[in-house]
This record gives sequence, C-alpha cells and structure tokens, in this order.
Amino acid sequence: MNDFEKPFIIVLSDKPVSYNIYSTFWIPCSAKFITFGSQTSTNGIVQIHEVVDGKIKLFQEKHLEKTLKCGTFGASSLRNRHVATGDFFGDLNIWSLYRKKALEIYFCYYRDLENSFTPIYSVQGHKEVINDISGVAGNSVGCGAPEIVTGSRDGYVKVWDPRQKEKPVAIMESIDNIKRECWAVAFGNSYNSQERVVCAGYDNGDIKMFDLRTMTLRWETTIANGLCSLEFDRNDIKMNKLLATGLEGSIYIFETRDRNNDFPCIEKKIYRATIWHGKHLPQNREIFVTCGKSLHLFKYHYCDEITGERKGSIEELQHTDISEQSINSFDWSPDKIGLAVCSSFDQTIRLLCCTQLHLH
Repeated sequence: MNDFEKPFIIVLSDKPVSYNIYSTFWIPCSAKFITFGSQTSTNGIVQIHEVVDGKIKLFQEKHLEKTLKCGTFGASSLRNRHVATGDFFGDLNIWSLYRKKALEIYFCYYRDLENSFTPIYSVQGHKEVINDISGVAGNSVGCGAPEIVTGSRDGYVKVWDPRQKEKPVAIMESIDNIKRECWAVAFGNSYNSQERVVCAGYDNGDIKMFDLRTMTLRWETTIANGLCSLEFDRNDIKMNKLLATGLEGSIYIFETRDRNNDFPCIEKKIYRATIWHGKHLPQNREIFVTCGKSLHLFKYHYCDEITGERKGSIEELQHTDISEQSINSFDWSPDKIGLAVCSSFDQTIRLLCCTQLHLH
C-alpha cells in the first residue's frame, strides 16, 4: 500500500455535551444519529443529532426517568426504524421515533420528541442493568423472525421476539453456581429462516456461542480478562468472522467458517488499555475499527490455501488519537462509506470521516 492509498481518519466536527454518554449510533437511511446518556441527577437523556453542512446540530431531545445503556435498530425494518433499548434497571423497550402523516406514504420525525418518544413495547427483561443489546432480521428477507438479544449483569442472556409480549423465546444461563456478568452479545449465522446463533461475552473473558436452532452450546473459549465487545462481520450470512475486544488492549478474530467448530484465532496486541468496541465497515466486511484510548483501522486478509496456512492475517491501515480520554462508543454510517460517529469519556461527540476506504 503506497501513501496515496493510505486511509486517513479526519474529525469533521465535535460537540461537547453536558452528560455522560453511554451509546451513540446512526439512524438508518438518514443523516441523523442518536445518543444515550445520564445527567448528574442520574436521570436519562436521549438526543437526536443531525449532520448539517458537515457540522453536528442538535435536532431533538428528551429527558427520561431511567437511563438508557444500549440500543439497536437491528430488529426493525427500514420503514419503521424502531429502536430497541436496554436500561440500567433491566427494562427492554422499543421506541418509535416517527409518526405517519394522514394520506401520505412516508414517515417524518416528530419535532417535539418530548411528546413522541414513547415505548411501543416494554418488558422487565432482567433484574439488573442490560449491558448490551443486538438485533437481527429487521432488514432481511427470508432470514427468520426479527429478534433481539440482551445480556445483563444478572448473568442471563435472553432472546426476545417483539411480536411476543412479556416472555423471551430463549434464555441462556450458566450451569454452575458462579454468576458471570454478561458484557457483550451478538447475533450471527442468520442466513435462512432456520439457522441462527448468539454469542455472549462475559466479565471473566468467556465467550459462548449458542445455537438457537438446536438450543445447545455450540462452541466456547476464553480470552484474557474481561470481554468488552463482540461482532460478526455480517450477521445475515453464514458466519465468517467474529471480532472480540477486551480489557487488556488485545483484539481477537475467530475464523468461524465451517471447521467443525474448531475456530482458529488471530490475536493482536494494540496497547495496554481497554478496547471498548470493534466495528466492521458495513460496505466492506474485511475492514474494521477498534476504539479505546485511540482509533485503529484494520483490514483482514484471508489465509492462502495454496500454502496451507490455516489462519488469515491483520493489516493495520491507520491509527490516530482524537481524544485525551478513551472512546467508549463508535458506529459507522450504514449509508455513507467512511462516515462515522463516536463518543468519549470527555463528554464529546465527534463526527469522523475515513478516506480512501473504497481502495481497499
């Protein structure tokens, strides 16, 4: 790769806020993104921001009695764009951000979010905080029911169907007497209406893969210390790669292609600090970013079957420091390649652009 093809990570705009940010992610098919956080009074706050002329502009805001921890649009259609959230009290809610105008076929935002951001589905999912949430099949055809998986401090991993009220369709828990806090969950292998797996990561570094078709533990392994995030490169195809990040500054890529559940692992040490998230580029599943005290952009290369190599390799494309404190959330735009948003512990939202990604 020559210097002309090297990607660069550019901060287009930054916006300080007056609350602690827990999650930031894009609203599909729009130039808007949503942030969850808590104020000093411990009450929750939801903000929708809009990108206008390359700048971050506050679009809507709502104050909540409970603080939201995580959210996803993964189980909703692009037409509805309902966001599923987990909060610090164990509640699972699905919210509607839109209203339908009479005699019109399109949806628009409520300008007054205070009066419109109300749950259309609500259930006490866990007894303690929901640490992570993932959705699947919202935008897919023929890939099974839209479902949501939640992982909680109470040690349970639960799968929910929004069409079924109050009760989860599956519950996974430890069979020993030691309760492990679930920090990360991810759907994968949803390539038809029968197959689907859920991966869960725990505070002691355990990773467990549950097969929802057979309701069995399909695979498990352990990394050093706690596991912070899990993500398949794509969840609507036969599972290909699973990206995991942890507390000690290492990333792990498990090659989950059909190998009789013997998944080779590529481990790379980046620095001695927590890597909070790893996110694959929606337009190119071989490129992914990790965020912690700095941003690192990587590309995955498959193994050469001619030489008999069993594992692929990772190439670092770029890294940069954009904040004095760690970046705790990150999301790629599903609509514009290279556009991203992130938040950090210094209570700042940043709009990013990664250049030259179409060359890789």
